[in-house]
Amino acid sequence: MGKNTVRKNRICIIGCGNPLMGNDGAGILAMHLLEGRFAGVDTIDGGAGGFGLIPLMEGYERVIIVDAMVGVGDHVGDVLVFEAPPSPDLPTCALHDIGVGEAVAIARELGYVTEVVTIGIEVGEIRAFSREIDPAVEEGIRTAQGHILRILGEWAGEKSEP
Repeated sequence: MGKNTVRKNRICIIGCGNPLMGNDGAGILAMHLLEGRFAGVDTIDGGAGGFGLIPLMEGYERVIIVDAMVGVGDHVGDVLVFEAPPSPDLPTCALHDIGVGEAVAIARELGYVTEVVTIGIEVGEIRAFSREIDPAVEEGIRTAQGHILRILGEWAGEKSEP
């Protein structure tokens, strides 16, 4: 099998953000919580996201992207699950060249990936040069982890049906 062979039922969790920017590291931290816990599920550090996400999705059947977002929830720590790509109109991922929604749409258009779920953790504000995570955001990271586990369970259940 060549390196570019598409393997079916491959699942990937991509965490986005910058751990040196305080709450912006929430997506990376959520991804780290699941690292190495499930056979057949890769975890990838998506860095700042944007265009760089597109090649990371190639060859995976299903992808979960988890990212810090600003202005999507009513309170810091709120977690939103987008089964469809988040609207480009959302004020999400203001630090990225393109938003997660656009990256997902492009990857789908190119046929790189079949199904993508995006999980956004409302972080309120992004503080530069800080490793501190607000307690409400830490709670949001745990909530996001629960959503990821639920989605992985649903996908695993679909596979086992005749």
